[in-house]
Amino acid sequence: MLDNTDMQILEELNENSRITMKELGEKVHLTGQAAADRVTKLEEKGVIEGYTIKINQVKLGCYVYAFITIIIRSTNHQPFLSFINTQEKHIISNYKISGDGCYLLECRFPSNEVLDDFLLGLNKHANYKLSIVIKKQ
Repeated sequence: MLDNTDMQILEELNENSRITMKELGEKVHLTGQAAADRVTKLEEKGVIEGYTIKINQVKLGCYVYAFITIIIRSTNHQPFLSFINTQEKHIISNYKISGDGCYLLECRFPSNEVLDDFLLGLNKHANYKLSIVIKKQ
């Protein structure tokens, strides 16, 4: 079983896996050596499987691209159109279509979180079908 100190160590390492053992010890109220010993035990138990880096995809020029087919729930398209006018920074192209939908949006988002926020707002005005592709620009 893990105690509170082990859990704090895991939280700190999850936030910054490059932290020195001295800094880690200070954050969890241990000496650097005691923190290092606990980290070693967590590694040996398989709780810590490895260390990784977090890459800012936007700074690399990577974005989440989405093609969103819009299905308006009523004959009044104005609420939807007003919504997408407030989201112009994400919309590359907006096509009025026939067939399975009313509009097709080609969008670009800096992250999945921003896409999720967009979809939450969109859901107030229309149903949609989403296709996403992550590509390097």
